[in-house]
Order: sequence, then structure tokens, then C-alpha cells
Amino acid sequence: MEEERKRALLDIARRAIADQDYRPEPSDERFGAFVTLRKGGSLRGCIGVLYPIADLSGEIASLARDAAFEDPRFPPLRPDELPLCSIEISLLTEPEEIAGPEEFIPGRDGIILTCHGRRAVFLPQVADETGWGREEMLSALSEKAGLRSNAWKEGGARFQTFRAEVFSEDDL
Repeated sequence: MEEERKRALLDIARRAIADQDYRPEPSDERFGAFVTLRKGGSLRGCIGVLYPIADLSGEIASLARDAAFEDPRFPPLRPDELPLCSIEISLLTEPEEIAGPEEFIPGRDGIILTCHGRRAVFLPQVADETGWGREEMLSALSEKAGLRSNAWKEGGARFQTFRAEVFSEDDL
């Protein structure tokens, strides 16, 4: 994606958080996407969809608001916090089923684990941010899904991978 379009999407995200009534012009692009907020380098909110649910501009606006105000791990973002936050967007390829965890390459692939009726996802950048290898990531992913850390090794566990184009206000 061109740098100008990346800047425009980041602007849409920031404007959507600042103004709940802001509605961007619709676009023809469609991607699964995540919007991540960081404050002082620490996670402050992250919400996304694996498959597109709206045009990309509208989706980014909606996800940005949800990351700021609806992420259950954090209290809603206060207006005075927004200037202290950096916004990151991840545009996803369509997830593909893989035969097993050995096909997952941390740092390149995002991973979706489905096991015992539960599901959890990590974006590709989680490996770099945490320093985790394959087994550590899959154990943490199992726990994120509310399962035992070794649940990913059990029969019935399904895996999908995807890639992401990741860009942030800090990079552009």
C-alpha cells in the first residue's frame, strides 16, 4: 500500500477516536484489519476483524473507536490520553488453514488457534514484541483462548495463519 494511503488510514483512525460522529468517505478496499493503540510504548487497546466487514475506511474508523473505548482489557480512553497514544494499523491477508503448528513461522505469520470451541489470535508482530518462539507463542495463545497452555498440542486443535502489512504513526 502506498505511503499516502497509509497516512490517510492513520488519520481516519485518529479522527474517529477524537470525534465519535466522524464518518470517512467510503472506499472500495476490503481487508481484515486490526487497530492497535500504544501509550508510552505499552499496549492501550487493540481490536480487529479477521475478515472484512465493511469498506476499509469505515472499518478502520470503527475499529479505532473500539480499540479506544471498547477493549475490555482497558478503561475507555480519556480525551487527554489521545495525544499520548500512537496508532498502528495491521491489514491482513485472508487466513489459510495449515496442517499443523510446525507450518507456523513466528514473526512472519499471524496465528489463529481454534480448539475445544474457543479461538484466539496473535498478530505477526507479537513474536517480535515478546521474543517468543513457536512453542511459547502457541502456549500463550492457548491461555489467551482460556485453555490450558498445552491445549494446542491436543487432537482437534486447528490452526490458520495470515500475514499483515503493519504501519504506524511512529513509522511514517
